[in-house]
Amino acid sequence: MSATPAETHGHAAHDHDHDAHHGHEEPHGSFKGYMIGFILSVILTAIPFALVMTGALDKNSTVVAIFAMAVVQIFVHMVYFLHMNTKTEGGWSMLALIFTIVFVLITLAGSIWVMYHMNTNMMPMTPRQAAAQFGG
Repeated sequence: MSATPAETHGHAAHDHDHDAHHGHEEPHGSFKGYMIGFILSVILTAIPFALVMTGALDKNSTVVAIFAMAVVQIFVHMVYFLHMNTKTEGGWSMLALIFTIVFVLITLAGSIWVMYHMNTNMMPMTPRQAAAQFGG
């Protein structure tokens, strides 16, 4: 006897679903993982807030501390909420992240370099400086 098309289709769909869920090693978030990420995020937000509100550090140290906490928080979000690691999608998501970081750094560094040189080389002149330079 042969199986009916509905039975064959149902069985094939079941096998496909089984492979889809167990064939890939994609991470799944757990409640514990999300809570760890949430608590770390709250701590990494509260520390800079406390530093600014209490004035515990000087201005430059506070800025450095805020920047450091922001960088750490980016990694916390990537690991605990976006589930990014070197094994996800065969490493392609990490490669895309690295490319994005390099692109952003080049863009920011180039923009700051251009703005610095524009500011240095195109400072506005006082009327006296303009008269002296242009013979007025």
